[in-house]
Amino acid sequence: MPKDNLQVLNALDGAKTQWYHFTAIIIAGMGFFTDAYDLFCISLVTKLLGRIYYHKAGSSAPGSLPSNVAAAVNGVAFCGTLTGQLFFGWLGDKLGRKRVYGITLLLMVICSLASGLSFGRHPNDVMATLCFFRFWLGFGIGGDYPLSATIMSEYANKKTRGAFIAAVFAMQGFGILAGGMVAIIVSGAFKAQYPSPPYFKNPNGSTVPEADYVWRIILMFGA
Repeated sequence: MPKDNLQVLNALDGAKTQWYHFTAIIIAGMGFFTDAYDLFCISLVTKLLGRIYYHKAGSSAPGSLPSNVAAAVNGVAFCGTLTGQLFFGWLGDKLGRKRVYGITLLLMVICSLASGLSFGRHPNDVMATLCFFRFWLGFGIGGDYPLSATIMSEYANKKTRGAFIAAVFAMQGFGILAGGMVAIIVSGAFKAQYPSPPYFKNPNGSTVPEADYVWRIILMFGA
């Protein structure tokens, strides 16, 4: 390690807790908050996806995602996360963690928005484009994980390093909670605006066309 870099790290280790420490917590913490939201909000909309795209006329039960499609939709982002951790962890050492951290955040924003714009003529086409964007979303999230923790550990001083890193990781819980709250609010708003009868009374009318916007808004909110 160059001598100048070592002196900087030593200065950070002995520095008093200042405002820039809390700024770093907020920046890194929001990354973890968004990571958790994006990864876990998909499980809240899979039933709706099944009702919208896999409804079978005459069926006594609402439509549901086929098991292979459900596994792909729910799990593809985690596959991207694994590869993203390996790639961006290596790239951060080569180009600098701050620069690469910005790239991962940009990738996450773009792919969150693109996930909500998934398209296709047939249900499987929509799920395929959704999985494509979810994979690259996970790829960006995978880069955010190691970079956020490393940046926070480098900025924190010795006395508060553990507490600051714990504060950053704690934002994951708030991200998961936010996902549930957003899903409840968006679903409630659409239900109030577009009331529909229960499935057993009117199978075709129980899922209004506007329901297709609900899952898209929830996913795009992660941007």
